[in-house]
Amino acid sequence: MSTERVSEADQDLVVVETAQGKVRGRRASGVRVFKGMRYGADTSGANRFRPPQPVAPWTGVQDALGFGDQCPQMRGMLADKGPMSEDCLRVNVWTPAADAGRRPVMLWFHGGGFEAGSASQKVYDGTRLALRGDVVVVSINHRLNVYGHCFLGDRLGEAHKAAGNAGYLDLIAAMRWVQENIGAFGGDPGNVTLFGQSGGGRKVSLCYAGADAAGLFARGVVQSGSPLRVQPPEQAPRLTAALLAQVEIAPADIARLKEVPVETLTRVQLRGMREQRSRFSPVLDGLAFTEHPFLPQAPARSSHLPMMVGTTRTELSNQLGYEEGAFTLDEAELRRRLARYVPAEDVETAIATFGASHPEATASELYFTITSARGYVRDATLMAEQRVLSGAAPTYLYQLTWRSPADDGKYISQHTLDLPFVFDNVEAARHLTGPESDETRTLAEAMSETWLSFARTGDPNNAAIPPWRPYDLDTRSTLLFDAPPRLADDPWAPERIFMSRYPSQQMGRTLHR
Repeated sequence: MSTERVSEADQDLVVVETAQGKVRGRRASGVRVFKGMRYGADTSGANRFRPPQPVAPWTGVQDALGFGDQCPQMRGMLADKGPMSEDCLRVNVWTPAADAGRRPVMLWFHGGGFEAGSASQKVYDGTRLALRGDVVVVSINHRLNVYGHCFLGDRLGEAHKAAGNAGYLDLIAAMRWVQENIGAFGGDPGNVTLFGQSGGGRKVSLCYAGADAAGLFARGVVQSGSPLRVQPPEQAPRLTAALLAQVEIAPADIARLKEVPVETLTRVQLRGMREQRSRFSPVLDGLAFTEHPFLPQAPARSSHLPMMVGTTRTELSNQLGYEEGAFTLDEAELRRRLARYVPAEDVETAIATFGASHPEATASELYFTITSARGYVRDATLMAEQRVLSGAAPTYLYQLTWRSPADDGKYISQHTLDLPFVFDNVEAARHLTGPESDETRTLAEAMSETWLSFARTGDPNNAAIPPWRPYDLDTRSTLLFDAPPRLADDPWAPERIFMSRYPSQQMGRTLHR
């Protein structure tokens, strides 16, 4: 592979030759940026519900100057304002130089569960991270919701048997594109770190479990998303049946599902999910996944790969904050709402346990802390424990505990608060962090440098944080990202012990996204 300048007249443009053909990117803010490149063919028409198909090679030079289409989804906070279509298998690259530098590669999977989201959010811009760490940052769009995870079994033949995990197979195709092409962008295909938040963290976790991902990455960071199980095979067909009913297609005519217009399919899938109280998501199909990812044990195939895994302190102040009165609870209402998350007979003990750790906390703050511990924190802890029990490579557990001043601090340490610090993009997310300050600068340095150190060598230790020991079942060392960050052994041990009486919510209850 080689690189060349477009012309001496336009010093902002640069061309890279990939295995599929030449692409034209742009020099901006000290990096070379290539957006919207295809790593897979259009998934519409005959390719709907099929595994990703290869891109046809081209002649000439294709522009890679703007983000490509995102997967069809309902418009909302997680979707970009740009176009949506089934031609959504797109990859973006930020690199300090398109040379032979063999830099560490950081491949980002966006959040939004398996239902929504896009790589083109401003907070995901890889410019500052690429420059800070001399790394190559990559992000992708891929199939979501019904387009990525509509289980069809063998009802449409061999070509569609993997439809229930087509979105996961898109991730694999993107990783293979990186293996084949990233050297031309200055990256090292042998040193690829996966990282992702929320749904993106769940995608990283699945790559530790799936055989298709083996050998395509060196390590991963799971941010606020620890899927210990995937959709059971008995549940997935019911969701497909509900979808067929919504579009009035008889089971015998299921092939017609490939002909349903995008606008219709995108809209009606939501009705089926509400009816079944389920979501289109990866499934235990016997193909991509032959066993659940981390329960009853961590996957042996990835035991040699290190991992960072963690959460924010009050993840659910984001999602539950939309409930009426969530920020003004009294003690009676706290007790009533907590009964949805822990057994009624345990509510008083939960309040006493968490209240002892936070004597100044309001009823609303306890609500967010307890519910977040029941879901996100419990599952991250289980994932770390399972890896320790399996004798896996070092696992580093963290929690973002800094209280953001945004909105008068009422969200505390909400879901997604880590994003501007990991990407060193505080200016792009003041709604999360408040204005730039000494504290935000401290956290941006600590978190971005830690992610970069881990990407270089698999060891997150660096000068911006205290010495960080891997997690074990004796000391349970946990890095607390605050201003300044600190290391604690088994922080809030009574809370962890209280929650250890419960299995993962993924054993039977739907997690908040």
